[in-house]
Amino acid sequence: MTRLASVCADCFRIPLPTAVSDSTHGTIEAFQLITVRLTDTDGATGLGYTFTVGQGGTAVRALLQDDLADWLVEWPGEEIGELWQRMWWRLHWVGRGGVASFAMAAVDIAMWDLQARRAGRPLWKHLRETVDWLTPADSPPVVTPYAGGIDLEDPVDVLLERTQERIASGFRAIKMKVGRPQLAEDVARVTAMRETVGPEIPLMVDANMRWSVDEAITAARALDGLDLTWLEEPTAPEDWDGHARIASEGGLPIAAGENLHSVAEFRELITRGAISYPEPDVATVGGITPWLEVARMAAERGLPVTTHGVHDLHVHLLAAVDHASFLEVHGFGLERFITDPLLITDGRARIPDRPGHGVALDWNRLSRHREIPGSRPTQD
Repeated sequence: MTRLASVCADCFRIPLPTAVSDSTHGTIEAFQLITVRLTDTDGATGLGYTFTVGQGGTAVRALLQDDLADWLVEWPGEEIGELWQRMWWRLHWVGRGGVASFAMAAVDIAMWDLQARRAGRPLWKHLRETVDWLTPADSPPVVTPYAGGIDLEDPVDVLLERTQERIASGFRAIKMKVGRPQLAEDVARVTAMRETVGPEIPLMVDANMRWSVDEAITAARALDGLDLTWLEEPTAPEDWDGHARIASEGGLPIAAGENLHSVAEFRELITRGAISYPEPDVATVGGITPWLEVARMAAERGLPVTTHGVHDLHVHLLAAVDHASFLEVHGFGLERFITDPLLITDGRARIPDRPGHGVALDWNRLSRHREIPGSRPTQD
């Protein structure tokens, strides 16, 4: 039986080509990429990664290096589910979510990549062949991407210009930020967006936890009538009852989950009927193993599952399930550092057919951005 032979973790601070903004994080000029590279005793490799919005990445790397790397060596490459459970309990005192889930995600993604590569199958197909509740398929279903703008501070003319560029580049669904100081500003901006994209383009809005429950209900009612696919993250992520009230009283479908970091948290929202579109992020919920568990819970309730960020990974996960909704193509794309980035054509994402998840990073280029204690990497 093959076993893990080496584990290498790293962290990079990557400046964004254009600063982005939302109602919670303000202006974001860089993000952190945390990577894990696994090699087994046969020389096969697997890559996993997670990200932060600029803080905490070196803590994730430290957890990987100090508490998981040596411990993982000699682990059998086939037993991913058992490994995930052991990681969970190894880190539970400082974990049960948070930084621990980020670190576990990078390892779990790398393990699935390694296993799919060894099987010679693209990740989406490998999951359908090996996960008991998924349906095998010879070809992937259509995965529909949307452009996830991070644009709260953009003037309306800039917002609309960038939207038209995204549609011209192949997108047929758009998300924009809300949560301006005055609700009337949000309504005016969303109205302008709807008029620009027309009635056929699915349009979502994202408040990034900006509002209280009562404010969110008021906002949802004010935005009702603009044919929105969903209102995302209207209030604090852990307010289960608040989300249920917004869902029942606001009049709009609710998407949420990018700030949840455990299956247990998703269970609270799903069982309370508090969301219409569960939105697990594979890079922050603990990896592919818990992502699939959230997707299974959603399927049992008849809810379509959507995604947040890391679209080069999520395209495989949505292709693996039969109740997929939209794929978010995020503003933190790694296109500059990926050999074959995700392609969008006429409203469809092209699902890679390379073994594993198919993401190959340009390590030479990334090396300029490595996080070194006491310094900041150079600009790209």
